[in-house]
Amino acid sequence: MSNDRVNRRAVLGAAVGVAGMAALPAFAQDGSTEFTEPATSVRNNISSFRMLQWQDYFDNTRNGAILADTTSRALHYWSEDQSIYRLYPTSVPLTEELTRLGVTSVIQKVENPTWRPTASMLARHPEWPAVVEGGAPDNPLGVRALYLGWPAYRIHGTHDTRKIGRRSSSGCIGLYNEHILELYGYAKVGTQVRLI
Repeated sequence: MSNDRVNRRAVLGAAVGVAGMAALPAFAQDGSTEFTEPATSVRNNISSFRMLQWQDYFDNTRNGAILADTTSRALHYWSEDQSIYRLYPTSVPLTEELTRLGVTSVIQKVENPTWRPTASMLARHPEWPAVVEGGAPDNPLGVRALYLGWPAYRIHGTHDTRKIGRRSSSGCIGLYNEHILELYGYAKVGTQVRLI
């Protein structure tokens, strides 16, 4: 009977240890274009994924409306006739300094965009390539990009799915590639965008 207890305790102890390790944040970002320092505390965003009302952020939904919430790391989309509402998890800028908040719009839609790091990105990461061609599997802009009225700011896909739900970009809002494909189909040049 005492061997039975020891074995149960050993199994329970191992299970707790494995579960504890699974709960730890992933610090390694091998193959990623950016690296974030481990946070001192882990923040859960369970309440982030809730429907919001467009009226709280826009006067109307002419041309559709995109709301990117950098705090909850979620992007909301409403179609012009309000028959379509979508909610997507996102990556957001690494720091407040890299975050641009306010109102803009989609000024260009690009399939398989070419990625060129900005001068400030290259200053921080001189080992990065000067260009990654569109369609490359390691392209940080993923398969589609919505260019915004602010220079160098985009809503785009990402090849590195570990970034979604994290502070991991140099200013852009990133989505899973399958989500940017859907959003790209809904959005058009002139779609309203607000970052909060």
